[in-house]
Amino acid sequence: MPRSNRRRRDDVPLALGRLGRGLTTTESYAGQRWAVRRLTGESSDRTYLCPGCEQDIHPGTPHVVAWPEEGVGGVGDRRHWHTGCWAARERRHPPGAYR
Repeated sequence: MPRSNRRRRDDVPLALGRLGRGLTTTESYAGQRWAVRRLTGESSDRTYLCPGCEQDIHPGTPHVVAWPEEGVGGVGDRRHWHTGCWAARERRHPPGAYR
């Protein structure tokens, strides 16, 4: 029988916090399709400004990253939202709008 050169990984604990990383969904907002990724906060090491409430998202806070699915959609188009602000995005007035 040939020798197996692979090490057994039974002793490595499963990192449950990383299971949700990298899962991108598509959602609609402002008549446009957005790629959305939910983050646990483990990987964030800086403060972001939420476009929904214009408040800080501190490092370690679970939040949502969204960017346009079509068009430019580059790194500069990503927006970090509080999870609740993203859920309420259609009920919010745009910043600076007269109510």
